[in-house]
Parts: sequence; structure tokens; C-alpha cells
Amino acid sequence: MRELFEESLGPSLDPEEAVRQSTRTGQRKRFYASASVSETPDGFAILLDGKPVRTPSRNLLAAPSQEIAATMAAEWQAQRDVIDPMTMPVTRLANSVIDGVTGRVEAVVEDIAKYFETDLLFYRAGHPEALVAREASHWDPVLFWAAETLGAHFILTEGIVHVRQPDPAIAAARAALPSEPWAVGALHVITTLTGSALLALALMRRRLDADEVWAAAHVNEDWNSEQWGADEEVAARQAARLSDFRAAASVLAAQVQPFG
Repeated sequence: MRELFEESLGPSLDPEEAVRQSTRTGQRKRFYASASVSETPDGFAILLDGKPVRTPSRNLLAAPSQEIAATMAAEWQAQRDVIDPMTMPVTRLANSVIDGVTGRVEAVVEDIAKYFETDLLFYRAGHPEALVAREASHWDPVLFWAAETLGAHFILTEGIVHVRQPDPAIAAARAALPSEPWAVGALHVITTLTGSALLALALMRRRLDADEVWAAAHVNEDWNSEQWGADEEVAARQAARLSDFRAAASVLAAQVQPFG
């Protein structure tokens, strides 16, 4: 079944690129009656009318946990007359992990670690006071947690002028990143969507829940909407990104056990 997602569900971990790919690719008609899950030596595989689904690179579409596989099967089952990849965020993430992360985990981890040099939480507004306070209320607890729990002490700055972070802080945060491919893939998506590897780590370690992370990542956008009114186009893009964020958060929660 490779032809179904040759272009629209490729190995890119970037949700916005997935949107662009989907708009360039015509949707295929639904041809199957039912989607199900079957346990195999390679994990929990997705079946359409009893036949296994393949990723764009011809790998078996299978998840490491029944929970993730059940969510994917539900996405397939929910399709109507045509198959719309943009309504299947967990399946898209699964294709990305299987084809794009497995076998190159270290490279993806290093891509996440780069955010520790320019993380969203380091760059603060200088005014107005209400926005400064809001950023602090959402972001400071994460930075305190990183310092106390991970031993990562970062430097803050006002504005957007780059500030070099201490190598020991970056190394300490880098050491907290996972190595399991599905956790790494999910963490990468969360990091790119929020602009913060620290928020992604806080979610993985259960320091914040998904709603708290999403709110922290959009402090400035939400502030602007309150001051000037909501932009419908921006709101639509944010809603699409939220769908990918929640999919990645659910995969991360399924793959990473709570920390003591």
C-alpha cells in the first residue's frame, strides 16, 4: 500500500512541511472496510481489511505499543470517502519515526539539542510589564526545574540578541534526552512546534502537562491576540499545529514512563 502515502506521509518530522506536501498531493479514495491492529514480532501492525500497511519506504507500519497502534487504527477507520493525511497526525508521525528516525536516532537527538542554544524561554520581553510577568509565570518554573533537576543553568536575555549558553548547561540538558526512536521522534515534533526543547523535556518528565506546555509556547501569540484581536488565518494554522502537538504528546506519554 505504498502508493497511498508516497508523498503525503513521507519521513519529514516537520508538521508544516507535511501540510505543504498534503496540499500538493491529491487525496486517495478510501478502498477498505475496516482498520485493525495485529501483534507481530515487529510490533503492533496496522491492517486494512486484514492486509498490512507499509510506510513510504516500504517498512511495516507498526507501533511499539498497542495504545499507539489503536490510535492509528482509529484514524484510518475515521476516514470517509477519501483518505485525508492531515486528519491522521499519529499515522504521519509513525511514518516519520519508522522511516526517518529509526537508524539515525543520534542525528535527530542532536537536532533537538541545538534548541538548548537558542531556546524560546531564554529571550524575554522588556515591556509591557504585564507581558514580562506572564512570560515569567509560564517560563521561569521550567528554568528553575531544569537547574534543580537536570543541573542545567541557563542565561536569560532581553530581546532577540543571541546570548551564548554555558556548555555545561547544554550538556546537562542534552543528557536528559531519550534514545528510544519513538520518544525521540515525538520529542522532536514537540520541540519544533513549541520552539523549546526545555518545554518538550518538561512534558516528557511530567513537570508540565500538554495544555501547560502549549500555553507556555504561545504566551506572546496569545498576548497579541488579546491586545489586537485574533487573526483567523493564524488561528487556523495554530489549530492544525495543535493537532500534531497532541499526537506527539500522546506518543511521548505512551513511550516514556513517569520519572520518580
